[in-house]
Amino acid sequence: MARVLIPLAEGFEEVEAVTIADVLRRGGVGVVLAAIGDELETLGAHGIAVKADVLFSEAESEEFDAIVLPGGGPGTERLRNSDALVRRLRRQAEEGRLICAICAAPTVLVEAGVLEPGVHVTCYPTCQMELDRAWSPVPVVADANVITGQAPGSALLFSLVVLQVLMGEPTARKVARAMVTDVLDDA
Repeated sequence: MARVLIPLAEGFEEVEAVTIADVLRRGGVGVVLAAIGDELETLGAHGIAVKADVLFSEAESEEFDAIVLPGGGPGTERLRNSDALVRRLRRQAEEGRLICAICAAPTVLVEAGVLEPGVHVTCYPTCQMELDRAWSPVPVVADANVITGQAPGSALLFSLVVLQVLMGEPTARKVARAMVTDVLDDA
């Protein structure tokens, strides 16, 4: 079974975090929500609290097929300021494993130095100036071992693309059909 780590920092974008966890779990992926901080309950950018499975400190040494970062301005800033997360992202990149980020969170990948030169990305439009490369104004970009998404509105497509890479196209299409969405057909 594929395993995915989703770090949650106070101020995360709720639509993105919950959609990613939900879609991946529907597809049979083992998802670990890990709170950056000292409490399992983490407050999102819009006042919705989510209880993580573990603290990040308990999960950071484990192996994951992918690390997926939800966005949200304040949450992204806290992810960027987590030395432990930055170290874990660097290890993930060194091992050639999947690294994913949506909305403002691709800026964390830049800050961590885990994007190879020439890898294409997307992000929330106002964050493009924080990237060290050109960005693509599209909902989702998958390039090398990196998948990026643009915004809360692209969270479902982003999640299905991550699922497709981890579990294959048939699984992603099965989950999309069960959710009564055709976003993969439009991609």
